Amino acid sequence: MTTATKTETEDPTARRILDAALEQFTVFGLRRSSMDDVAKRAGVSRVTVYRRFGTKDTLVEQTLLRENSRFFQRLDQAVAALPTMEERVVEGFVVALRHTRAHPLFGGLLRLEPEVVLPYLTVHGGSSLAATVDYLTAHLRRAQQAEGRPGDDPRPVAELMVRVAVSFLLNPASCIEMEDEDQARAFARRYLAPLLTA
Repeated sequence: MTTATKTETEDPTARRILDAALEQFTVFGLRRSSMDDVAKRAGVSRVTVYRRFGTKDTLVEQTLLRENSRFFQRLDQAVAALPTMEERVVEGFVVALRHTRAHPLFGGLLRLEPEVVLPYLTVHGGSSLAATVDYLTAHLRRAQQAEGRPGDDPRPVAELMVRVAVSFLLNPASCIEMEDEDQARAFARRYLAPLLTA
């Protein structure tokens, strides 16, 4: 369970602040949003926001982590019916690209404020990367057991897959047209799925 998920579950005030932050950042972006703006939107004092989250960077990070957690639930639903881990990896890659581009916060910030959001996805994105790698590692480990694959640690493969997906999101210019879902599937089938047995 991520910190954002714990916070949301255990603290209704923090949940309200995160809801307000999501709305504020989606409508106005990160650069034009302050802790005061989030406090007003949440109907709490500025002090309350600072007590719960400390800094704007932490609030942004926790908002992104919570959206990550929600995305994992949608991704699970999208690939649950597929019979093999290989098929789930291929379709999961396509769903992840589609969802991130269409998401009002993730996609909106990448389009409108790439220079502002970039640190949260790279040098300051350790918690988000770790949460995503943990999520995929758990799925790969369960697939190893269910499908009788070798019991090697799947974390390096999970991290490599996540880093590849993030790189396409941050810099979509490529010889592969990732906006075309058939091409994205073909890429994932050829280059990512074989990592499962590497």
